[in-house]
Amino acid sequence: MYDYIKGTLTKITAKYIVIETGGLGYILHVANPYAFSGKVQQDMTVYLHQVIREDAHLLYGFATEAEKNVFLSLISVSGIGPTTALAIIAVDDNEGLVRAIEQKNISYLTKFPKIGKKTAQQMLLDLEGKFVMAESETLSQPAPALSNNLALDEAMEAMEALGYRSSELKKIKKFFEGTTDTAENYIKSALKMLMK
Repeated sequence: MYDYIKGTLTKITAKYIVIETGGLGYILHVANPYAFSGKVQQDMTVYLHQVIREDAHLLYGFATEAEKNVFLSLISVSGIGPTTALAIIAVDDNEGLVRAIEQKNISYLTKFPKIGKKTAQQMLLDLEGKFVMAESETLSQPAPALSNNLALDEAMEAMEALGYRSSELKKIKKFFEGTTDTAENYIKSALKMLMK
């Protein structure tokens, strides 16, 4: 099992980032790949969790240990796999998730992709009291502003990879047309809209 990787960020896609170390490029599936924008060719530490399946060995990457711990708590819930857990932690700093679990707010939890009422109830049972997060600790990293809508396209592609329906994403994309921002910020804003 791996704890973290130190290396150079060499690639960002809608589904993953690549960290090179020791001459090897490691694919790391992350919640919001564009949170790493502006750090290409920079050295960094990314926290890891490895999932071994019959057909694949996958590495999941996290900007902080807190983000990794939220992910590990989520995948411990029956019915939540790694992709769904990434979609959940992609929502800003997860204050809404923590509050929903504390307040037993099932309707908020079912807004996440692939989370039905039964899984939301299971989340409440399994996760109540598990999230104690410092207010100052955030689970995202800032990124520099871009000046075209390539960032919006990238954001929508990343959200589709997290499991959001294209019909939802078309409405979101229309809302942001004519604006300029980073892919990371588009994702954050879109997720906040979807979670209302």
